[in-house]
Amino acid sequence: MLHVSPQLEFTWHPWAHRDILTSPCCWQYAVLLNRFNYPFNLEEALRLRGYRTVFQGSLPHCPKSMKCYLSATAGRMPSERHQVGNLKKYYLLNAASLLPVLALELRDGEKVLDLCAAPGGKSIALLQCADPGYLHCNEYDHLRLKWLMQTLESFIPQPLVNGIKVSQSDGRDVGDAQPETFDKVLVDAPCSNDRSWLFSPDAQKAACRISQRRSLPVLQRGLLRSAIKALRPGGLLVYSTCTLSRAENQDVINDVLNTHSNLIPVDITEMARTCSQDFSFAPTGQECGLLVIPDKGRAWGPMYVAKLKKSWTA
Repeated sequence: MLHVSPQLEFTWHPWAHRDILTSPCCWQYAVLLNRFNYPFNLEEALRLRGYRTVFQGSLPHCPKSMKCYLSATAGRMPSERHQVGNLKKYYLLNAASLLPVLALELRDGEKVLDLCAAPGGKSIALLQCADPGYLHCNEYDHLRLKWLMQTLESFIPQPLVNGIKVSQSDGRDVGDAQPETFDKVLVDAPCSNDRSWLFSPDAQKAACRISQRRSLPVLQRGLLRSAIKALRPGGLLVYSTCTLSRAENQDVINDVLNTHSNLIPVDITEMARTCSQDFSFAPTGQECGLLVIPDKGRAWGPMYVAKLKKSWTA
């Protein structure tokens, strides 16, 4: 049974994308290689199967250390099992979820906060890009925290894992606890995940989710306010969701910009232009925000990304 929320707001006609969102058989999965257990044979096998690299050469701030392969067809590689002491060779993900990571422009030695880190895919991707001086992964939900820990253990060498701080705090409190501490902050906010929320075999659960989504913008604003406090002056903040909802995307960012004089929107329209071969984008009305929408043959997203900078003066 399909459940489409009447609360969704679109700046384009949604029906062309509805079939993809509600049909898992159409979804595509990218393969992010793990530089800590580099799979030479897998890379060649992917090429033979028709996979190709994405981002390399198209984005100036995409490091060579991050290698991601995608196929133009639906389907997915088999997932590797978690084995204590053995690092996995690759991570399966929605390729659009790498855009928030790349937008952070991570550099070696920087202090980084992943405020809503579970299940850990973006934390793993961050560590493919650079070696931060300090990485703090926070997750409030207990079960998702366990998932995050397992993901880190599966992909990151133990000495590096030991240097990562993992906490179970309410993300809205982290800014007060660690003011102006981080060079980069990622807020991959809890949202009405359209892939899982629009497709549900349980009508009662779907109705509950639709009701819950009305309160999400309040939570998202609270997380952003905390992230702004935690960010040092001159630092970069990236906000992302995997929903099409304007109320959780553009409206949240516009409200934060209107209420924080120390925030500067960062133009990321060039990212959309350079990635247009692989992703379809919908207009957001913002130079600091882009929205990937699932399309035929490019079933990536939804993924909203906004980039902000904290000024040196309030």
